[in-house]
Amino acid sequence: MLTSAPASGSVLPTMPGDAALLAAARAWGLSLAAERRMSANTVEAYERDLRQFLAHLDARTGTPTIPAIVALKPRDVRAFMAARRADEVGGRSLMRALAGLRSFAKHLEREGHGTVAALGAVRSPKVERRLPRPLPVAAARALTDVSLRADEDRDLWILLRDAAVLALLYGAGLRISEALGLARRDAPVPGIDAVTVLGKGAKQRMVPVLPVVAEAVAAYLAACPHPLPPEGPLFVGARGGPLSPRIIQYVVARARGALGLPDSATPHALRHSFATHLLARQGELRAIQELLGHASLSTTQLYTKVDAARLMSAFDATHPRAGRAVPTGA
Repeated sequence: MLTSAPASGSVLPTMPGDAALLAAARAWGLSLAAERRMSANTVEAYERDLRQFLAHLDARTGTPTIPAIVALKPRDVRAFMAARRADEVGGRSLMRALAGLRSFAKHLEREGHGTVAALGAVRSPKVERRLPRPLPVAAARALTDVSLRADEDRDLWILLRDAAVLALLYGAGLRISEALGLARRDAPVPGIDAVTVLGKGAKQRMVPVLPVVAEAVAAYLAACPHPLPPEGPLFVGARGGPLSPRIIQYVVARARGALGLPDSATPHALRHSFATHLLARQGELRAIQELLGHASLSTTQLYTKVDAARLMSAFDATHPRAGRAVPTGA
């Protein structure tokens, strides 16, 4: 991704800089995946942010070098952030870009090139944390029901497969990558009350499995026409290869129309629904944090705000005094 002359012949984005800087950037990118265990998407985003930053410097001051990076002033970094904002890049993307640049700067420092003080002097943009948007209980259940798609001209095993994946998202709170990352040998079938999943940062956690979820997985396995070796993926595509997340995203997108749901109804919304519905039924916040695999309790605490917002919405819609001015002297 960082080279300007790929052997495959495909056209890849070039990264401005002299040979030493490009070598450092390449080593940094490899370390993100190998040592930091970042996902491929995160590594790609960080490298893209660095490439855009170096292109910005290239246009302003010429070919970037490691000494030039080390000698940066805070105003240079702020100018880049302002240019990105002018391109209508959002606060979250800017925050990620700054994090990526700081990561690269730390790599340079570890390699003995000096400290990039300018990056530490620039504040991260403030970003309001968006509240998760869970689905109503009835809608979440309907998405995991095979009968919702009974009119589709699809093989039954595919309908059962999709229902099993969605049941894991809602019934166990898995990320879609975690569900599709399960191996056949780890299939949560009846008689198995928990499944071990590999989450962000390659961290493992054990998640309880409801009987209804295990039954959905068993129904899919019984109908699947493809051989599923123990070490292979649990969920496969129509031709027997690994199932793409896009297929499940497409399934949910089609179901939105049938159920009259908003665009926020995505596979990930089922995970939000799992957490919110547990909390609404007096689920303990720390336990929900463990089930979701959140590194920080503050991330899980967003769901308390969701529950409070729902409570106030119900109050405003039903209470006789809601929205009414209190008479003077009352």
